Amino acid sequence: MSSSVRHGSSRGQAWFCTTGLPSDVVFEVHDMTFHLHKFPLMSKSRKIHRMLSEQEEQHPARGRQRRRRQMMSISDGGGDDGAAETEIEEAEEEEDEDEPEQEQVRTGEGDGQPYSIAFPDFPGGPGTFEAAAKFCYGVRVDLTAWNVAPLRCAAEYLEMTEEHAEDNLAARAEAYLNQTVLRHPGDATKALKSCEELLPLAEDIGIVSRCVDAIAARSSAASRSWFDDLAVLGLRMYKRVMAAMAARDDVRAEARESCLVSYARGTIPGLSRSMRRRLASAPVSSEVEQKELLEVVVASLPTHKCSGRVVTAKFLFALLRTALILRASDAARMALERKAATQLQQATLEDVLILNYSGTAETLYDVDCVQRIIRYFLAEEEPGGEASSSAAIEEEEAVAAEVARPSAVVMVQVAKLVDSYLAEVASDANLKPAKFCELALLLPDHARICDDSVYHAVDIYLKAHPRLTAEERDRVVGVVDCRKLTVEACTHAAQNERLPLRAVLQVLFFEQLQLRRAITSTLLAPSAGGAPRAGPSEAAAWRGATALAQESQVLRLDMDSVASRVQELERECSSMRRAIKKIDGRGGSPSPGRRSADGGGDGSRHAAGGWRARHGCKFSTQVCDSHARNVVASRASRMGMSP
Repeated sequence: MSSSVRHGSSRGQAWFCTTGLPSDVVFEVHDMTFHLHKFPLMSKSRKIHRMLSEQEEQHPARGRQRRRRQMMSISDGGGDDGAAETEIEEAEEEEDEDEPEQEQVRTGEGDGQPYSIAFPDFPGGPGTFEAAAKFCYGVRVDLTAWNVAPLRCAAEYLEMTEEHAEDNLAARAEAYLNQTVLRHPGDATKALKSCEELLPLAEDIGIVSRCVDAIAARSSAASRSWFDDLAVLGLRMYKRVMAAMAARDDVRAEARESCLVSYARGTIPGLSRSMRRRLASAPVSSEVEQKELLEVVVASLPTHKCSGRVVTAKFLFALLRTALILRASDAARMALERKAATQLQQATLEDVLILNYSGTAETLYDVDCVQRIIRYFLAEEEPGGEASSSAAIEEEEAVAAEVARPSAVVMVQVAKLVDSYLAEVASDANLKPAKFCELALLLPDHARICDDSVYHAVDIYLKAHPRLTAEERDRVVGVVDCRKLTVEACTHAAQNERLPLRAVLQVLFFEQLQLRRAITSTLLAPSAGGAPRAGPSEAAAWRGATALAQESQVLRLDMDSVASRVQELERECSSMRRAIKKIDGRGGSPSPGRRSADGGGDGSRHAAGGWRARHGCKFSTQVCDSHARNVVASRASRMGMSP
């Protein structure tokens, strides 16, 4: 059999089968017309056999004329007369079934016109009908995971079963489906995707349920190479697959997570910043469909804490970022924030730098979102934190709270991440001091080994916000614990002109205090082991202790000198203020040093500049209380410092 396709007919496309005989039946399937012969089709399809037989009964003269012309054509072609008579006798057999047909069967106005049968709802469309027609003509049809479900539905539609003819299309498709497709989850996924255009027929004959069960049953045992195939599924089929996997006890959680991640990455555009690949066969959804899809993916996340090997922190933060872009529901956003908090120690700075997609917000990054995630992290890792602060807590509860506290490694990792985030957002001119301090003080004191990173973030914030008031500046600097600064940070802070003078004094004081403790521990070390012997190591220790004591004495003298210098500057500043007030109070003519009515201010500033040059002072001109009662303040009291 040879076939050709001709374009340009009034119905769009036409498919002709040339066998040396004129076509006697025309099938209209969607927008395509097939010119075929009735005998090959009637031999395989009970439905076509019944429909054409009924039409021949209604037009017997026309049927006899057509059969006579076919016999003459066969005789002229040298065909076997006996075979032709046998075909005619088979075509004249009457059927006992009288079921009404929904398809439209039309005959021509005059004799010689072929029958016309319309299949407007043929499963699989023209391509599937063409494959079924070739099968009726004896042409080999290669079955694949993509076409087995449409051909099985076509066989059901045309009633191409074993009851009508042996080795028919329905049996062939069933054998391939059971022996090949359903044994591999990747092929079952492709067949399930093809069923989306075959509903409800594919559901009625059980193809959908069998494919779903095959995917769920073999998801754990099979390799992960087929997980990307899930991206081709629509939302409805994906939900059925995940529900089937969740209902089975033999499916590992890691397999469910892998299916979830693969489906989300393949169907949600822009989910990962670093991933630009997207499956070409994946459906392109609208924004509303993407929002619904994302919420379904979030609902499919495991309720327990993920291991982090499959559902990673990067994936969770990418989902959260996409949820904010699509403006997903508050429940979905909150669920993602809680999930991201469980793996905050694995996140990177790039993950937590979430742009602010709210139209009313002023900051570049969504600081509020990161704050909520940190709070969820602390609530998850320290469930007994509030109970431990109560005075009436029992000893068992205190022990349980201590056990529930996260490991030092986890807290240190999160603290490093938060400090890096602080340094990144500190340069935002719209970030309020209260928000910066609140974020810096979220973690407990034991989370940071040293406060060098916090000091670095504070220094960036002060540089980016030069118009802070004295109270705001003190509050921002108060988030740094001077006791946890290293020598390098202390050296930088002592020379930092952006810090208030009180903070500089605190840095110097705690630096001296640390040195004194080091000397004391060195001096007390020999006496701890009993009566010491004067050996070389002990002598070296004593020499080192003596050197430290001398350095401590020098540092103490320097501190006293700084304190006296500050007091002297305060007295001189007070006297200058009184003199300026007297000059301003005079009602006489302006002094020669003033050029206008405002010259007094310029003169005072010039005097202040001369005072600075005369004393070589680089401190801020603000007056500070050098006799503060509590130099060592708690972290909470530092938040309320006043200038």
